[in-house]
Amino acid sequence: MHIERHKNHRIGWLRAAVLGANDGIVSTASLILGVAAAGVDGKHILIAGVAGLVAGAMSMAAGEYVSVCSQADTEHADLERERRELAAYPEHEHAEMTSIYVERGLDETLAAEVARQLMAYDALGAHSRDELGITDTSAARPVLAAFSSAASFSIGAILPLSIVFWAPAALLIWAVASGSLALLVSLGVLSARAGGASMLVAGARVSFLGALAMGLTTAVGTLFGVAV
Repeated sequence: MHIERHKNHRIGWLRAAVLGANDGIVSTASLILGVAAAGVDGKHILIAGVAGLVAGAMSMAAGEYVSVCSQADTEHADLERERRELAAYPEHEHAEMTSIYVERGLDETLAAEVARQLMAYDALGAHSRDELGITDTSAARPVLAAFSSAASFSIGAILPLSIVFWAPAALLIWAVASGSLALLVSLGVLSARAGGASMLVAGARVSFLGALAMGLTTAVGTLFGVAV
């Protein structure tokens, strides 16, 4: 018996986890490097890093909640409209489903029968899935998305922030930069492995963008020589 093991069921949580952790590492490390490059002492660097962690986690949670709520509102409005149309124009909705299945390769007679049987079983579910593209796995969950984003951001931010505790002041910038790049490469490799993509491409991509962000903020701190 041939069993196919696909990875698309991981898309929802993997996207949120990678986005949050990557943002936590990059933004916190960049903030630390920018402040450190301005010549600020370790205590104030740590305060800036913790403040960045809290602000970033709350921003991620709020942003994700608002954006997913917008998605949920749209989904609910579409489903309500579909519910009304099914009640008022069942024949039209059946013809609509039939045309969808014809476009997917079924002949018209079979498509009409498939549409009839699916609509008899769960008309709204069939239209939600095949016409609107809304499924149980893709449905918007604002609270879960907000908590997931905040948690993954916090985990990502704690990693470069922890380097500040043990790195010598003279080597702080190099320790945070190199440590954060190593973390970004590891994150890219792990996410690629979980999603079945190229680990080399993912690691190179995330490390290049992270290095660019950290380099620019370090340059800003060095240029202006003030605490950000």
